[in-house]
Amino acid sequence: MNRVLAAKDVSLGYGERTVITGMDLTVPPGVITSIVGPNGCGKSTLLRAFSRLLTPANGEVLLDGSLLSSRSAKQLARILGLLPQSPVAPEGIVVADLVGRGRHPHQGLMGRWSARDYEVVARALEVTNTSDLAERAVDELSGGQRQRVWIAMSLAQQTDVLLLDEPTTFLDIANQLEILDLLTDLNREQGTTIVMVLHDINLAARYSDYLVAMKDGAIHVHGAPYEVVTPEHIEEVFGIRSQIHLDPVSGTPLVMPVGRHHVKDA
Repeated sequence: MNRVLAAKDVSLGYGERTVITGMDLTVPPGVITSIVGPNGCGKSTLLRAFSRLLTPANGEVLLDGSLLSSRSAKQLARILGLLPQSPVAPEGIVVADLVGRGRHPHQGLMGRWSARDYEVVARALEVTNTSDLAERAVDELSGGQRQRVWIAMSLAQQTDVLLLDEPTTFLDIANQLEILDLLTDLNREQGTTIVMVLHDINLAARYSDYLVAMKDGAIHVHGAPYEVVTPEHIEEVFGIRSQIHLDPVSGTPLVMPVGRHHVKDA
């Protein structure tokens, strides 16, 4: 089911500090959207509002036209999943148990496991290449291994909308591509709406149908990658000069930054 997630005139912040003021954004349903921008521009703050971890000071966050706050925690967890930037696992928990927590929204009051639950967890471990880690304690794993385990838990939750804050953190390039390919498969095969914060503008352009570029707590530009990734927008958002080429692999825009020592070559 294509869910519609939207922010209407939303202002967000922490205590007395305002990060985002009067933002409007409707996430395109059924596609992959990446939020990009410099550090501190409000990307993670927006994602926290979309997941109900942060309550707007003003405005509304809506899911299918109704307030996000109107749904119970369990109802929301069946629809919307979140992988935060720095998730913390309970001390001593093993991988299989952590991934299994993704099934809690689908279970009854007694938390009894069905054959379907076991099947989904096994599949989530398999596709994230973490099956061999199933009995390992999460706190014993490397950063990259832990990240893949958290993604496995998100997949096991089987939501219509999946929010991910820097899902490629701690991963080498091979694992980055593996995770982004996996998310693409999830979107293409199951129609899952995926919204993720990414720092790598080229990976964002390659793997996303829609880009949202933020600066100073506001949306500077949004649209298809070829509309967002232009020399003008890259300079306005990131403050750097660049050349834009076509990615020879994907045909999407490819940013070639121009450092100050190479200006004469640009």
